Amino acid sequence: MNSLDRLALEVATLGPLGRLPKAPGTWGSAAAVLAAPWLFLPLPTNGRLLLLALILGLGIWASTRAEAILGRTDPGCVVVDELLGQWATLLPLTAPTPLPLLLGFALFRLLDILKPWPIRAVERSLPGGLGIMADDLLAGLIAGALLAFGLPLLP
Repeated sequence: MNSLDRLALEVATLGPLGRLPKAPGTWGSAAAVLAAPWLFLPLPTNGRLLLLALILGLGIWASTRAEAILGRTDPGCVVVDELLGQWATLLPLTAPTPLPLLLGFALFRLLDILKPWPIRAVERSLPGGLGIMADDLLAGLIAGALLAFGLPLLP
């Protein structure tokens, strides 16, 4: 394996997170929520959108390479898509308070696991890394919309 393949695997698995023995997607999402107050939420909206676009592009490349290297479609160890989806969920937040962060985590994980229409349709219709990333982005955008509508109802 060459150094570019190793880099792709490190990006796709978010280092050690994708290699954790149980529920790597949940670990990837949890890490994204924990990092968001320092790496994502302080950014202005345009900065957040730019960062999401960069993660999307890098994630498509890395997860496409990971599929080829590992010889499996949508390997469970690939969790860069959870970072993208979780941060897309948190896009409407203005302050990193615990309740909205936890609610965003729960909404995204629920949609990512259940994959209701159109999320599963996107996952199945797009090839390789594009499908891996796009379904989590869509789940995150839907979860973010639900979070935005629910925020005014929170204490």
